[in-house]
Amino acid sequence: MEQIQMEVCANGLTSALAAQEGGAIRVELCDNLGEGGTTPSYAQIKLATAQLNMQVYPIIRPRGGDFLYSALEFELMKADVQCCKDLGCDGVVIGMLLADGRVDKTRCASLIALARPMKVTFHRAFDRTNDLKSALEDIIALGCDRILTSGGKPTALEGALVIRELLDQAAGRIEIMPGSGIREHNVRDIIEVTGAKVFHATAKIPVSSTMQYINEFLNQAASADENNHELTTTTAVHKLIQKANAG
Repeated sequence: MEQIQMEVCANGLTSALAAQEGGAIRVELCDNLGEGGTTPSYAQIKLATAQLNMQVYPIIRPRGGDFLYSALEFELMKADVQCCKDLGCDGVVIGMLLADGRVDKTRCASLIALARPMKVTFHRAFDRTNDLKSALEDIIALGCDRILTSGGKPTALEGALVIRELLDQAAGRIEIMPGSGIREHNVRDIIEVTGAKVFHATAKIPVSSTMQYINEFLNQAASADENNHELTTTTAVHKLIQKANAG
């Protein structure tokens, strides 16, 4: 039976190293996962390409929010793609839309041309398009190597039937990679419905602060405990891959 493979969305080099040790084949390197992921720092990318033996794909996204970008933001994206290329990344993760919800084919084509020979993944901006089937054909025509999608739904489990239809439509012309909400307890269900072979997950857990002093006035005022954070763990990645291949 063909083995299920896992890409991990890592919120930094620490998480990326854990993903590698856990058996991931590739890392989507991001910052600010609470905003859906933004472009990581130059240092994160530089050290990731130096220290990781697996594929490194930084996301090219200058901010959170929608995927309709200004001229200045587009210039930043082009500069970030060039940085990734100069640092020896294996690929980049992109996605831009027009105001009416169609893929911004002109700007995406520019980024893809600049990125080559790196590989290119089109991220979940795809799920925000006004017609997934048409967007799939546009992205195939652009020459992207894969699409990350939850089937236009909040999670891949909810969008599993749509992902199955997208896989059928793609017919091997592009890789369809389910992502969003993939956990150890549901990965087998998503596999059985979609038939996909490569998946995308964060495999992260909360990490409590080890600070001995905390200003309780600031802590109480915050909407969340700002002293804590989240990291991908080797154990979580390993268990997720084991479960995915348990069928």
